[in-house]
Amino acid sequence: MANDEHVALLKKGVEAWNTWRAENPDIRHPDLWGADLREANLRAANLSRAYLNWARLLKADLRAANLSWAYLHGAILSGARLYDADFSGAELIQVSEANPNGRARIYDGADLSEANLIGAILSGADFSGANLHGADLSWAELSGADLREANLRAANLIEADLERATLVDTDLTGADLTGCRIYGISAWGLKLEGTKQQNLVITREFEPEITVDNIEVAQFIYLLRHNEKIRDVIDTIGKKGVLLLGRFTEGRMVVLERLREKLRDLGFVPMRLHRDGPVAG
Repeated sequence: MANDEHVALLKKGVEAWNTWRAENPDIRHPDLWGADLREANLRAANLSRAYLNWARLLKADLRAANLSWAYLHGAILSGARLYDADFSGAELIQVSEANPNGRARIYDGADLSEANLIGAILSGADFSGANLHGADLSWAELSGADLREANLRAANLIEADLERATLVDTDLTGADLTGCRIYGISAWGLKLEGTKQQNLVITREFEPEITVDNIEVAQFIYLLRHNEKIRDVIDTIGKKGVLLLGRFTEGRMVVLERLREKLRDLGFVPMRLHRDGPVAG
């Protein structure tokens, strides 16, 4: 439970709170555990190293707030305004009341554009659809994070840990991915115009380090390096692959299936590519 005195001081206003923090440097960890701070005006508040585990921060104004090294396990930040907030070294992991499946769902409309998240521990967090435009995520722990459809335009991800992260339709335009660890990522439909991709580490920590300069081909290169069967598949497709290209109506599908079966009998690998549009008469 939260320290009632600390909660009362915070609710007096940011000016009073910051003055109290400055006058009491010996209180390193203000106790706001589970505090109800819904829609609170905490703009530019000094919340560094505070215990905010399970705190209700729905729609709170945390713009330019100092949350460095704060503990936010299970905190509910849905709809919070977090522009230019400092989360360096903060921990935002584990579960929330609204998300008991073990993944920290933090956003649902929260704005983290240009937020300082240097070294933040965000493993497994759900950032799907989040606005992280210009955010500094260098050295952040993002292993297993869900970044589907997230806006990471111009974000700094230098040496961030993205192992096993999900990046589907993620906007990385102009972002800096130099030195990221990307083993096991799922990368589909990325926007990469102007993205800096250098020395991306595609191996696990205990393996000899292999780096590439293209996030979209990283998984393929890793498999090519470690799986002889992949090389066999490539060789098979090159020599035996048959591309069946056309507009296939319901009636023509029967003929197509017979053709595919015959090709298989002859040792070929049929691959169908259906083209949309009207069928020529």
